[in-house]
Amino acid sequence: MKTKSKLSKWTGTDKITFAAMISPFLIVFILFMVIPVGSSVVLGFFRYDMVNSPKFIGISNYFRMFAKDDVFLIAIKNTLFFAMITGPLGFMLSFVLAWFINELSPLARTVLSFLFYSPALMGNVYFIWQVLFSGDSYGYVNSLLLSLNVISEPIQWFNDSNYAMTLVIIVQLWMSMGVSFLANISGLQNVNPEMYEAGAIDGIRNRWQELWYITLPSMSNILLFSAVMQIQSAFSVSGIATTLTGFPSVNYSTHTIVTHLSDVSNARFEMGYASAMSVFLFTLMAITRFAIGKLINSTGK
Repeated sequence: MKTKSKLSKWTGTDKITFAAMISPFLIVFILFMVIPVGSSVVLGFFRYDMVNSPKFIGISNYFRMFAKDDVFLIAIKNTLFFAMITGPLGFMLSFVLAWFINELSPLARTVLSFLFYSPALMGNVYFIWQVLFSGDSYGYVNSLLLSLNVISEPIQWFNDSNYAMTLVIIVQLWMSMGVSFLANISGLQNVNPEMYEAGAIDGIRNRWQELWYITLPSMSNILLFSAVMQIQSAFSVSGIATTLTGFPSVNYSTHTIVTHLSDVSNARFEMGYASAMSVFLFTLMAITRFAIGKLINSTGK
């Protein structure tokens, strides 16, 4: 009721000013979010190759995804496995690291925050992993294992399906924690210290109780942002896997939905089919985000 009364007191000038301030964001949001997503939803029901006119085919693209495209099914399996590992693990690691580092002195906290954020700051820094796990005897890991007589010949790390996915998961975790880590550090810095004093009066006696009853509920919005960033990172992985393991990867071991979508759209120009896949991926991410939001909000209460 208070909000309505305040809005009702706005003059015509106030409303014009408000509209002028919010219009740039709305224009950008509509142009780069609403229209592309809406276009993908519509094109998902058409056969379109960017040369011929779109032809309506109903749900044939969706039927093809699950009934005729065996590689897409592999991509779904890899993406879900990848997301179930890197999403929760990256989320927890970023918070735990932020929690520990927050207890250090301001100088140490600043230096370590920069070091943990630097992989996200430098986009192609994961190339160093190609040097570490190079498939010849000059790779650092192979060289070490050979010198210790653990192996008799170099291991083709990124060309072996037994190792490729594990290595890509490790690199993705290393790359994806930057933004979430920085957000958690910021959230921990903004928790009201008086709440800990009030908690001590109410019977909280150790740091674990402080974490569960005060810190986590106070950071629910930051945790939700961190979770959303991890969802986006986990479900949209493609560049790292393609760069490290090649395309296509051996036995499609690191083939993801985004990798398959890029192949269908950029190499085959099947834009209708690619749009259907993007809608499926968007729906998958939205459902995951909704479930995690419910979980975090219930924890916050």
